[in-house]
Amino acid sequence: MSAEYDFKSFLLIKVVRSFVMVFIILTIGFLLIHLAPGDPIEFILGGAGFYTPEFIASVRERFGLDKPIHEKFVIYVLNFLRGELGYSYVFGLPVVEVIAARVPPTLLLMGTQLVLVIVVGSLLGILAASRPHSKLDYLVSSLSVAGISMPIFWLGLLLIFLFSVSLGLFPAQGMTSLRVTGWWEGFLDLLSHLFLPTLTLFLINLGLVTRTVRTSMLEALRSEFVVAARAKGLPERRVLFRHAFRNSLTPLITLIGLQLGWLLSGAVIVETVFAWPGMGRLLFTSIGSRDYPVVMGIFLLVSTAVVVSNLITELLYAYVDPRIRRAK
Repeated sequence: MSAEYDFKSFLLIKVVRSFVMVFIILTIGFLLIHLAPGDPIEFILGGAGFYTPEFIASVRERFGLDKPIHEKFVIYVLNFLRGELGYSYVFGLPVVEVIAARVPPTLLLMGTQLVLVIVVGSLLGILAASRPHSKLDYLVSSLSVAGISMPIFWLGLLLIFLFSVSLGLFPAQGMTSLRVTGWWEGFLDLLSHLFLPTLTLFLINLGLVTRTVRTSMLEALRSEFVVAARAKGLPERRVLFRHAFRNSLTPLITLIGLQLGWLLSGAVIVETVFAWPGMGRLLFTSIGSRDYPVVMGIFLLVSTAVVVSNLITELLYAYVDPRIRRAK
């Protein structure tokens, strides 16, 4: 069997599995959301007790809430295949438009913190691994554990109290100020609003990246090619970055692939605490208002992004290492 045919068969299997996984996620999410207690009519009409039964029945028929759940599921799947996710009960707009308006703020927040976490976490992991069992190593490891263990809502409120309430340096909530004019002032205002939610996510996720890089670097530094590079008299910086770090990137790539899949979901708690107008806050408010189409749309978008990111990661591994695709 040729290598090209082997990779094509591996690709076909993975793509089919991904489609099946998306359909399973769609089915489970649809059932969980529509079987949850609560009636969307209460939120659509603001209290069904003020309206006649005939009017309530007409509203149910308009939004398709009068159909049995199996008919709702078939209609939703057919609409999904056409790229339609229905209309929001609360906003009265297509779900695609409602979600699309919240994607840029979430990508800005999550993308900024992801870049910072990867850069700073990799440097701290390399420094800790280069001096194992030193004071620096213990300090970095302790801070990493502390960051992973902190409740994210508690850290967010603590940063608001410190930087907004006590020092008055950064705004506590929102994405922009209303009285800002000019693009430069608007840019600075955006950065000031972005600081606290980004810092919260950065401190929470930094420990995971740091410990991942440190562990893989310690294993790489014990390898024979690193010993040989040092025996040749190469500078320590070149040994660390050119040889050890390059050959310890696999766990970091896996971690980045998982993080990329969750970029669109945002951080529900962080976006709610800081009133950041992204996908996470939209999901929080939509669950509370029983806005099923929006909840399902976000659920599907995030799930599909996770499945696709995992698929791309696996394909990259298989393309680089033929042993992986032969083992599947």
